[in-house]
Amino acid sequence: MGLSVPHLLVVLAIVVLVFGTRRLKNVGADLGDAIKGFRKAVKESEQAEQEAIESHDVLTATASEKKSSLG
Repeated sequence: MGLSVPHLLVVLAIVVLVFGTRRLKNVGADLGDAIKGFRKAVKESEQAEQEAIESHDVLTATASEKKSSLG
Protein backbone atom coordinates (compact mmCIF):
# COMPACT_ATOMS: atom_id res chain seq x y z
CA MET A 1 0.00 0.00 0.00
CA GLY A 2 2.33 2.70 -1.22
CA LEU A 3 1.52 6.24 -2.16
CA SER A 4 0.02 6.60 -5.60
CA VAL A 5 0.30 9.63 -7.88
CA PRO A 6 -3.06 11.15 -6.79
CA HIS A 7 -2.01 10.89 -3.15
CA LEU A 8 1.30 12.62 -3.88
CA LEU A 9 -0.49 15.39 -5.78
CA VAL A 10 -2.79 16.02 -2.82
CA VAL A 11 0.17 16.18 -0.44
CA LEU A 12 2.00 18.56 -2.81
CA ALA A 13 -1.07 20.80 -3.04
CA ILE A 14 -1.34 20.96 0.76
CA VAL A 15 2.38 21.79 1.08
CA VAL A 16 2.05 24.59 -1.50
CA LEU A 17 -0.96 26.00 0.33
CA VAL A 18 0.78 25.91 3.71
CA PHE A 19 4.22 27.20 2.71
CA GLY A 20 3.61 29.04 -0.55
CA THR A 21 5.57 28.71 -3.76
CA ARG A 22 8.14 31.40 -2.91
CA ARG A 23 9.24 29.68 0.28
CA LEU A 24 9.35 26.29 -1.46
CA LYS A 25 11.56 27.82 -4.17
CA ASN A 26 13.91 29.17 -1.50
CA VAL A 27 14.02 25.83 0.28
CA GLY A 28 14.87 24.11 -3.01
CA ALA A 29 17.66 26.58 -3.74
CA ASP A 30 19.06 26.21 -0.23
CA LEU A 31 18.97 22.44 -0.51
CA GLY A 32 20.78 22.60 -3.84
CA ASP A 33 23.48 24.85 -2.37
CA ALA A 34 23.90 22.49 0.57
CA ILE A 35 24.35 19.51 -1.75
CA LYS A 36 26.93 21.42 -3.83
CA GLY A 37 28.81 22.37 -0.68
CA PHE A 38 28.81 18.78 0.55
CA ARG A 39 30.12 17.47 -2.78
CA LYS A 40 32.86 20.12 -2.81
CA ALA A 41 33.92 19.22 0.74
CA VAL A 42 34.06 15.51 -0.10
CA LYS A 43 36.12 16.20 -3.23
CA GLU A 44 38.56 18.44 -1.32
CA SER A 45 38.88 15.81 1.41
CA GLU A 46 39.66 13.09 -1.15
CA GLN A 47 42.27 15.33 -2.81
CA ALA A 48 43.93 16.10 0.53
CA GLU A 49 43.99 12.41 1.40
CA GLN A 50 45.54 11.56 -1.97
CA GLU A 51 48.19 14.27 -1.51
CA ALA A 52 49.00 12.91 1.95
CA ILE A 53 49.42 9.40 0.53
CA GLU A 54 51.67 10.67 -2.25
CA SER A 55 53.72 12.69 0.25
CA HIS A 56 54.11 9.63 2.46
CA ASP A 57 55.24 7.54 -0.51
CA VAL A 58 57.89 10.14 -1.42
CA LEU A 59 59.16 10.26 2.16
CA THR A 60 59.30 6.47 2.36
CA ALA A 61 61.20 6.24 -0.92
CA THR A 62 63.66 8.93 0.19
CA ALA A 63 64.26 7.16 3.50
CA SER A 64 64.85 3.86 1.69
CA GLU A 65 67.39 5.50 -0.64
CA LYS A 66 69.26 7.00 2.32
CA LYS A 67 69.41 3.64 4.09
CA SER A 68 70.70 1.84 0.98
CA SER A 69 73.38 4.50 0.38
CA LEU A 70 74.59 4.22 3.99
CA GLY A 71 74.63 0.45 4.13
